[in-house]
Amino acid sequence: MFSFNMFGEHLQPRPFNTQYRCYSVSMFPGADKQQVENGGKIMMPPSALDVLTRLNIVYPMLFKLTNRRGNRHTHCGVLEFVADEGKVYIPYWMMRNLLLDEGDMVQIESMSLPVATFSKFEPQSVEFLDISNPKAVLENGLRNFACLTVDDVIAINYNDKVYELRVLEVKPGAAVTIIECDMNVEFAAPVGYEEPKHRKRGDSENKDESDEEMMHEPTGFYTFQGSGNRLDGKKKNLQLTEEEIKEKIVRTRGIPDYDYEVGYIKFWRKTPKAAITNNTEEEEVAFNPFEGEGTSLKQAKGKSNTRIL
Repeated sequence: MFSFNMFGEHLQPRPFNTQYRCYSVSMFPGADKQQVENGGKIMMPPSALDVLTRLNIVYPMLFKLTNRRGNRHTHCGVLEFVADEGKVYIPYWMMRNLLLDEGDMVQIESMSLPVATFSKFEPQSVEFLDISNPKAVLENGLRNFACLTVDDVIAINYNDKVYELRVLEVKPGAAVTIIECDMNVEFAAPVGYEEPKHRKRGDSENKDESDEEMMHEPTGFYTFQGSGNRLDGKKKNLQLTEEEIKEKIVRTRGIPDYDYEVGYIKFWRKTPKAAITNNTEEEEVAFNPFEGEGTSLKQAKGKSNTRIL
């Protein structure tokens, strides 16, 4: 809203600048406490509205709150003009930003801020990462805000839990208005967040040492290591090579194959033994089944013994 004088010249708005005693929303006697606590707007007395309407201010009404004793300031909007005379009620997170206590004096000055185009926030807890769609939650929470100021820590209520976010950066100025605007939003890493460490095999100076640290010691048992007898009477060679022992180790589930090469498929089979040369070849004894002897309980006529072939 703009006003012009009788010559058509634009009238410069006169600033609103006064002091009030500030109190948190919990001290407000009304019933709409949570609506004020979850946003970035304050409640002012009715006399402030009478003065503002006569000063030809720029709408929407935006204000700069300053704690001169603590040298802190922030920006906000106004929700209603229903507070007691000489008092203003502001959200508790805003009182912490301004380093104010109950009943302290705060300077309130009307302001005109540029429209926001970009903002960057830093969550103050890693619990903010548990939200599935943080941009949608932030967009819904900022509907109760009118301004953003750099270095402010705002509070967003979601699922009955309060998440605090620090305003790291806003454009095109250090303080902007977010009423009816298209704003790009970015998030920085939350306070206390640590990047997961991915260790690579080539990171160590000594590759052999890194492999030994990454490779787990095989657990399990060696199969078929007991003694036994063969039907043909031959002796089994119990001396196994290192490769055969490695193949017989039961691999523990969940341990990756660090020797895997891309493009190759490995089938864990027993490697065939090398052919035996003529010098070390042993004579094979022919094996014929049912070569033993036996007796029958019933003797055949004319024969005393029966041989089973």
